[in-house]
Amino acid sequence: MDLPIVTSDVVIVGSGLAGCAAARELKRRGKRVIVLTKLHPLRSHSGAAQGGVNAALSEDDSVELHMFDTIKGSDYLADQDAVELMCSKAPETIRWIEHMGAAFSRREDGRIAQRPFGGQSRPRACFAKDRTGLTLLQTIFEQAQRVGVEFWDEWYVADLLYEDGKAYGVVAYNLRDLQPTIFNAKAVMFATGGYARAFKINSNAHANTGDGLSIFARHGLPLEDMEFVQFHPSGLAGSGILISEAARGEGGKLYNAQGERFMERYAPEKMELAPRDVVARAIMNEIREGRGVGPDKMAVYLDLTHLGEEKIMERLPELRDLAITFLGQDMVKEPIMITVTAHYSMGGIPVDIDGHVKRSPTTITQGLYAAGECACVSVHGANRLGANSLLDALFFGRHIGNTIADDLDKGIELRKAEAADGKGMLEEIDFIMHNNGTERTATLRQELQDSMFENCGVFRTEASLLKQREILAQLRERFKQIRIDDKSKTFNTDLQEAIELGHMLDYAAFIVEGAIARKESRGAHYREDYPERDDENFLKHTYAYMDPEGNISIEYGDVVLGKFQPQERKY
Repeated sequence: MDLPIVTSDVVIVGSGLAGCAAARELKRRGKRVIVLTKLHPLRSHSGAAQGGVNAALSEDDSVELHMFDTIKGSDYLADQDAVELMCSKAPETIRWIEHMGAAFSRREDGRIAQRPFGGQSRPRACFAKDRTGLTLLQTIFEQAQRVGVEFWDEWYVADLLYEDGKAYGVVAYNLRDLQPTIFNAKAVMFATGGYARAFKINSNAHANTGDGLSIFARHGLPLEDMEFVQFHPSGLAGSGILISEAARGEGGKLYNAQGERFMERYAPEKMELAPRDVVARAIMNEIREGRGVGPDKMAVYLDLTHLGEEKIMERLPELRDLAITFLGQDMVKEPIMITVTAHYSMGGIPVDIDGHVKRSPTTITQGLYAAGECACVSVHGANRLGANSLLDALFFGRHIGNTIADDLDKGIELRKAEAADGKGMLEEIDFIMHNNGTERTATLRQELQDSMFENCGVFRTEASLLKQREILAQLRERFKQIRIDDKSKTFNTDLQEAIELGHMLDYAAFIVEGAIARKESRGAHYREDYPERDDENFLKHTYAYMDPEGNISIEYGDVVLGKFQPQERKY
């Protein structure tokens, strides 16, 4: 089959904050850039971020304090050169997006308002009520459109064109009619979001299936620190829909079934504003010890009633609506039930400080870049601080857009694509469309998510992880018997979900293998059989590789240390 080939300077996969920011910078530098996205850019998951975006703006704050909080929060696994770059550029990044039209909430003197967030020494989360991500996404998408970026939405990117250390495009199909197309480019950037959808209770959008990671892994490229998955302390009971840390930042208190404000036991200084990994473990521990609330005793109470209706409507209107809609509980009148939800991916595609994708801990690729939650430049290490994710996506999206433009100016040759480059994607589609097995996507996905949450969740042990390894091996075998009912070419979501499930099964194995190998507890990775952090053996980044049979091997890379030496993490 002769596939059409579309040629441009750069193709960007994903249209959230990182993708849009990079695309705008590239277009302003005179490059032709095509952004491919599964759905309309304004439905990208960046828009779901509620609480804020960090920058040291106030008189009593400093870049150095922001760096220290980030590195301590990361349990010393973050690369300190990358953290320094991001934190030092944070105030400028806020001014940049504000000057483009982002409307932040204000203090009475007219300056940008900032709220406290977990693990931070000062209130430094700039916010737009409780819809900060959507405000930023609307602004950057509008400005990218204004300069003429080409957005191709409802395209599913299924493969990367990559050979001998060089990327030269992607292969995608149009969701509307299954039209396959090759996008040939001098440079490719992935900004495809995170991988928390591998877990049963999660806060991620349905479209956020982490495909970019396994697409890279299938080409022999490594994934970094995949064992570090952040479980957010506050998802709505039952659904996992996010109730932002802003709720605790504004003064929300956590109570168990006995009416105890239990964070006194776990983080007496920071209380509800300890880092997310600490609060999430505290909540799960209360539940495990029988002090949970709700019909299944799998939640705790978040009480905001003392704030009063006026403050809740000024600062947290969206959160109130979510709790009423999905729980039938009005936070103005009563405490709401929350539970731990898989939320953010600290690991991902390894990149250097300028966004070049790494082939190993010490070598980089040509013409291949990643930014945002799918990338691991490692500013978050083993645990991300709240409100650093929007900063990461916005700053590194912009920074890497300019890196790509610089690299193109220095000269990257276009390696010509051929119709045969689409073979892998076409074979995958053909297999799923015509395979008449007995297994259903929804069943396998449910078993994957349930077992990952159970065996590789907030608490992990050697036994639970080895059990999960076995379950994944069985699920991968059963996937070979997949069957879909819809054989049409028009908006075939049956096909799309089956392809996405294949990716989820691939990268879930990286999470489990990294967790088995890391015999310590650090940040979000908590091994009950190894409860202490082990800097001597594990102050290093995991690099995991998948062979064509699906076996995973691991090597380790150095953490970039700096002025902040590892110390015990107390709150």
